[in-house]
Amino acid sequence: MSTKKPQPEQMRGFRGPGAFMMSAPKVKDRKGVLKRLWKYFNPYQWRLLGIVLLVCLTTGLGLLIPYITGRAIDKYIATHDLPGLGRLICFMVGACVLAAMGTWVQSVQMIQITQLAVRDIRKELFDHFQTLSLRFFDRHSHGELMSRLSNDTETISTTLGDGITQFIGSTLSIIGAGTIMFTLNWRLALASMTTIPIILVVTKWVGGRSRQGFRDRQEKLGAMNGTVEETIQGQRVVKAFCREQETLEKLTAANVNLKKTAILATIYVGTMGPFMNMFRNIGFTVTAGVGGWMVVENLVTVGTVAAFISYADYFNRPIIQIANLYGMLQSGLAGAERVFAILDEVPEINDAPDAVELMDIQGRVEFDNVSFSYVPDVPVLSEVSFTAEAGQTIALVGPTGAGKTTIINLLTRFYDIDSGAIRVDGKDIRSLKKDSLRESLGIVLQDTYLFTGKVRENIRYGRLDATNEEVEAAARLANADAFIRHLPHGYDTVLSDAGSSLSQGQRQLLAIARALLADPAILILDEATSSVDTRTEIHIQQALHRLMSGRTSFIIAHRLSTIQQADCILVIDGGRIVERGTHTELLEKRGAYYNLYASQVESIKQSISISSI
Repeated sequence: MSTKKPQPEQMRGFRGPGAFMMSAPKVKDRKGVLKRLWKYFNPYQWRLLGIVLLVCLTTGLGLLIPYITGRAIDKYIATHDLPGLGRLICFMVGACVLAAMGTWVQSVQMIQITQLAVRDIRKELFDHFQTLSLRFFDRHSHGELMSRLSNDTETISTTLGDGITQFIGSTLSIIGAGTIMFTLNWRLALASMTTIPIILVVTKWVGGRSRQGFRDRQEKLGAMNGTVEETIQGQRVVKAFCREQETLEKLTAANVNLKKTAILATIYVGTMGPFMNMFRNIGFTVTAGVGGWMVVENLVTVGTVAAFISYADYFNRPIIQIANLYGMLQSGLAGAERVFAILDEVPEINDAPDAVELMDIQGRVEFDNVSFSYVPDVPVLSEVSFTAEAGQTIALVGPTGAGKTTIINLLTRFYDIDSGAIRVDGKDIRSLKKDSLRESLGIVLQDTYLFTGKVRENIRYGRLDATNEEVEAAARLANADAFIRHLPHGYDTVLSDAGSSLSQGQRQLLAIARALLADPAILILDEATSSVDTRTEIHIQQALHRLMSGRTSFIIAHRLSTIQQADCILVIDGGRIVERGTHTELLEKRGAYYNLYASQVESIKQSISISSI
């Protein structure tokens, strides 16, 4: 079920989609974000425990190699014990192979778990989209929301998939290497760690700036996606008004903004590698120099110094890896922030705790002093009151932006009213479950939306359990069967791009067939025949009269000739009902409805006169 967005006249002061879009907030509690991410990994904690054990095994095997190397130098090379050296080399090769196999297994397992977790995040985010009100989508561009669903979740996937095992392994390497180094020789260990304070300071400085850079990059990416999505959807308008150059300039500006922020964020992260390697080499030089001096002074053996040089690398390299991971983590946290910002959006329209199902609906609808505004202090409806008895047909007419579609938006509870009450069969719709209310409504909108898929499935959207025979019967009733059968594959023809290969009138016929199939208790027609020719409209009106028989119906129409049989016509102007009555009664009043009708008759006469020239 969909709806039109408010008309410009209704939205005075409303700045359009994206106008109220909130920039990504700064993380006040980084641990809180990580804790929320952990929730998605908790179901796989036993597999994660297995991965941690594998990381411990592979890290331990890696830390064993330098120690064996030192032993080989002091015990076998110095004494020329080649058989012993050969056995030790075989042991080292076996350890390396086992470590490689463990690393491969842990990587595969971590990738699988990460994809499962991100799948859950993506599903929860999409599910949450379904709970949010239309007001939320009015103030967020579709492209920006798509960016959060795709780009941001993919960023989380990349960060977690590559980062968790590396972080654990690097942490264990630092702890293990540091412990072994101090066990072997504490003086040489301290000498090997002289560059660590500098590394920590640089990491903190670069990390703070890279985080803001990645946050800005994600925001700019969302903005550019919104521009691209809007341009693709409006391509016909772009070409019709020859605005290709202006559109290109707009996209170029968004692309340039993205490029600047992406370069800045990447530069900050890119500085980590060169600086860390420089400090690593300095630390290596210090270790080698101090170790050489201690060998000369007979304070340590050559094998110990050789092992220390390797352990210093095992100690410093993980610090560098963690520093690089820190930059990656900034990107992941920025994506998680944006995802959680959507998940934290509270739906404006919720079922009340004691909400009930709408059962055995008769179809009586009552508006009782209803007022509403899309933007605070900019009223769209003011104290609107009317009653539609069960089975009656109510027509809503008036100038564009008067509030006709808003009345429908409120009846379907796409938006909640500011004051007053709307009742169906005497029950306030806010006391009813939204789904049961909307399942009782059938809506045909002026702007028809068709989904990618077969024609048959688009009609079946009105009632998913309908048989093929019921789908085709609804199409015949809506006068759509004939043109459907002339399509390349009939009812199995696949539509794409919102059915752009069909005319607007054909798309509207499919929407009418969809509503007919739903067999609703209350029928809403919002300019349902505005895009079809007069001959087709006659056939549709015949079908609609059969459909409306015994049902409460609301018709929004600019063609006043289509509503002359309505039980009551409401003339809306400026958000108020200025006249009400039957077609004959309103003509006799010679008021607003009379003027509308007279202007249409005159317009038809002029059209006939012009066509006869």
